[in-house]
This record gives sequence, C-alpha cells and structure tokens, in this order.
Amino acid sequence: MAGHGAQKLFGIFGGKGLAETAKGFAALGYQLGKLFAVIGGLSEFLGGLGLALGLLTPLAAAALIGVMVNAMVSVTGAHGLWETNGGVEYGVCIAVVALGIAATGPGRLAVDRCFRWGTGGWPQAVFALGLGGIAAAITLSL
Repeated sequence: MAGHGAQKLFGIFGGKGLAETAKGFAALGYQLGKLFAVIGGLSEFLGGLGLALGLLTPLAAAALIGVMVNAMVSVTGAHGLWETNGGVEYGVCIAVVALGIAATGPGRLAVDRCFRWGTGGWPQAVFALGLGGIAAAITLSL
C-alpha cells in the first residue's frame, strides 16, 4: 500500500503524482480533489509503511481500512466483487489483512513491541475498525 500512496503523492512507481491524482478525485465528485488526494495518498503511504514496520500498528491499520472502505464505496463498489471486473475484492483483502494485523499484533521485530499497544488483540482491532470506519464515513459525507 505504501507504493500506491507513493504513486499518488510523488508520481513514482508508475504513478501520475499529486496533480493528476487530485484531478481524479475531483472527477469522482470530491469537491476538494487535492485535499482528498493528499489524505488518500498519505493514508496509503503512511498506513502501508506503518504496517510493514510494525509502527503505530492500530493507527496504520485504521488508515488502510478507512481508505479501502472509501475506495470500495466511491470507485469499485459498482463493479461487483471480483477484481477482474474492477470490483471490491482487492479493497476487501487489504482491509481484512489490516484488521487481522491489528488483532494479532505486529511481528516480533516490530517497533510497536516496545509499547503497550504492540501486543494486538480485540481492543486494537476494534479501535482500528472503528477509527477507519469513522474516517471513511466522514470523508464520504463531505
């Protein structure tokens, strides 16, 4: 996911960069296309890095859950389930994996192991799901 965020923010890995991403968000009906392009790109970039490094794992999971719910509702939801038809399959997989990592906790070498929230469990999973859902709902309502 960090790579997808980098595509949006920096135009690397074959991405079009922030200006084109902002136009894409505006075409989807977001009135503040550039703002939402930054929010979406940062959510993917920092959320992906956070999960990969085991850094602020519940927040990283929430960021990815929120951005995937948003993508499923605003882009892929109309295309059914399967990715081959442009459906929600990929978004569901990313959101479920993020939730699973929040529930089980980061790995043994994760930065979060130094902190109380680094053990995972239902409180962290509920936090990630709740915060991600609230963020998606707020974004979709604007």
